[in-house]
Amino acid sequence: MLDQIKGLHHVTSMAADAQENNAFFTNVLGLRRVKKTVNFDAPEVYHLYYGDEAGTPGSVMTYFPFPRIGPGRRGAGEVSETGFAVPPGTLDFWRDRLEGAGVDGLAEFEAFGERRLRFHGPDGDGFALIETPDDPREPYADGPVPADKGVHGFRGVTMRLRDGAATSELLKFMGYREIARDGVLIRFALEGGNGADIVDLEVLPDAAPARQGAGSVHHVAFAVADRAAQVEVRRALLEAGAHVTPVIDRDYFWAIYFRTPGGILFEIATNEPGFARDEDPAHLGEALKLPKQHAHLRPQLEKTLPAIAD
Repeated sequence: MLDQIKGLHHVTSMAADAQENNAFFTNVLGLRRVKKTVNFDAPEVYHLYYGDEAGTPGSVMTYFPFPRIGPGRRGAGEVSETGFAVPPGTLDFWRDRLEGAGVDGLAEFEAFGERRLRFHGPDGDGFALIETPDDPREPYADGPVPADKGVHGFRGVTMRLRDGAATSELLKFMGYREIARDGVLIRFALEGGNGADIVDLEVLPDAAPARQGAGSVHHVAFAVADRAAQVEVRRALLEAGAHVTPVIDRDYFWAIYFRTPGGILFEIATNEPGFARDEDPAHLGEALKLPKQHAHLRPQLEKTLPAIAD
């Protein structure tokens, strides 16, 4: 069993419109845009990062807004819901705020003894705000949401699967342990993690397969401290039979990827070097930052990438 993984690092999804996506996460949810860059493999598409003050691992939601992308189809083999931790007693505030912003899919419910408010993102993304006591992480304090009601970071993710057995074994190998069941949900938790340390499996044997598109999670990333820990995790995964990519430099972290038995793409990302490596911490996410291999495209990209209002 691995002990290097410390919880979620980030969750990356796809969107149809960059400006709408940016407005939702910064103006409605009150997160900070901590990086405005481009997709490494498709530089004509933004890669936008939102999180806490510094973009701390475990707080960062990222998006590829592909113009003209079709909507995703919910189903098995995907992350069906991303949960954000908020302070206890704040769901009434959040319901009023989201209703006032015209957010769809609002539904309050309870799972594992936690009050939750489910809602949809601009592309039908599945989200929930989860009242989480004793979360020491600090919300972003300089946005439109008061700090005492703000998002602390991720609580965790829910993965919808037809069969949870193989993924359960993988999570246990990664250091998680099963701690509870609630209906079709199986909860896994990581002790001593970064706060974003819950994974719920929603097992629905008859669910149709998901189809990726706008509103779909592209991959979910798990955090390790540094490159040395990542090498250890990669070696262990390879020895266990996983098909793992080489280490890839993503400028703000190093990454490896592999596909789970349930079809979900996992990433293992380092906490280093962080989002301040090429921007002053006071001005994160303001300027367009380009990977060095795409630096020569700046004149073209500055003309063709859609404008995003700050």
